[in-house]
Parts: sequence; C-alpha cells; structure tokens
Amino acid sequence: MTGMLMFPIMLLGPSLAGIALTRMVDGASGLQELFSRMARWKLPLRWHVTLLVPPALIACVLFSLKTLVSPSYAPNHFWVGILFGVPAGFLEEMGWTGFAFQKLRRGESAFTASVLLGLLWSVWHLPVINYLGSATPHGVYWFPFFVAFATVMIAMRVLIAWIYTNTTSVLLAQLMHVSSTGSLVLFSPPIATARQEVLWYGLYGGVLWLVVILIVTVDAKHFIQKSDPA
Repeated sequence: MTGMLMFPIMLLGPSLAGIALTRMVDGASGLQELFSRMARWKLPLRWHVTLLVPPALIACVLFSLKTLVSPSYAPNHFWVGILFGVPAGFLEEMGWTGFAFQKLRRGESAFTASVLLGLLWSVWHLPVINYLGSATPHGVYWFPFFVAFATVMIAMRVLIAWIYTNTTSVLLAQLMHVSSTGSLVLFSPPIATARQEVLWYGLYGGVLWLVVILIVTVDAKHFIQKSDPA
C-alpha cells in the first residue's frame, strides 16, 4: 500500500512543479511555449525511430543472458506493461525536460545538464526503489540495485536530452520516457532473483552508456559545447 500511495506523488510532483515554476519564472507566455513544445510532433523519421532504442536493448540483453547464463533471465511478455509508461512519461517530462533541463543547461553543455538531471531523477526514485522491478523487495541487494538503476536512469536522461536538444520537442521526450519505462515493465523477467535483477539492470545500463558515448562522440560539437547563460 505504501508503494501504491507513493507512485502518484512521484508522477505528479515533476509535472505540477514544472507547470507552476514555468508560470512563476517565465509567465503566461512561458507556459504557452511549454505547451507548444509538448505538441511538437512533425519531425524527421529518424527521431521517431530512436524510440525503439530501449525495447531493442532490453530485449537483446535479456535474450543474451537467457542463452548464456540462465533461463531465469527469459524476458516477460507483459504487453499491458507498456501502458505503465504512459503516465510516467507524459507527466514527469513536463517538469524534467519541459522546465528543469531548460534551466540547467543555461551556461552549461547539454551533456553536463543531462547528467546532473539524471542524478536528480535517480534520487527522486529513492522512495519507491524497493517497489521497482519484479524481484521486490530487494533485501540486501537494495543498494546495488539502486546503483544499477541509476546507471540506466542517467544514461536514459542523456539520451532524452540529446533528442530534445536536437528537436526541442517535449512530446518526443515524453514518448522516449514512455518507451523506457514501458519496456522495463514489459520485459522484466518475472522469476529473476534480486541478485539477477541487479546484474541485468547493470548490464543494460552499460550497453545504454555505450550508445550514449557513441552519440556524444558523433554530436560532440552540438551536445558538449556550453550554451549561452542568458
């Protein structure tokens, strides 16, 4: 029951704070501009294809572990699970990308701002970390699971920030969040132990960071360069 009560707060907190702070800091015009970025959908196809990164990587990691390590890593097929990502993505990104990232990157590179925001995003999940994944509660593996989870979250935040920096579409950031959370719920192996969950989350985080390093290398000038502090 504690977990069930905490999740609505975790979802509504960033969205309500993002809307309120945008109105306070940037006024009515800033709020209108935020909503316009949430409706920005007409983008080149390659940006929509990036939404396939989380499910593709998670499926590859779990199938590899199932084949090479243990059948316990067999991915679930909980298709309704993708819907769990909808409220998380559409509500949280109003605050994380719509407001916080916009402010953090002033005078900083998009990469630095995204890593800082990723750390904050990870800590924000601390109250519900024991209710995430299928092997809950995590017992003695609570802290290792949090570290593995944070590795995934920070890398995903960099990926979302890279997409947003190139498209200025909060909507696409929301959809990437939906894809990430929904894929984790969809594929999480139902019989994995807490120790096994730490391993596959950590491995997925490592693979995701390889993708991030590739992106940062290719788009270094645009993503690493500091922005105007004004």
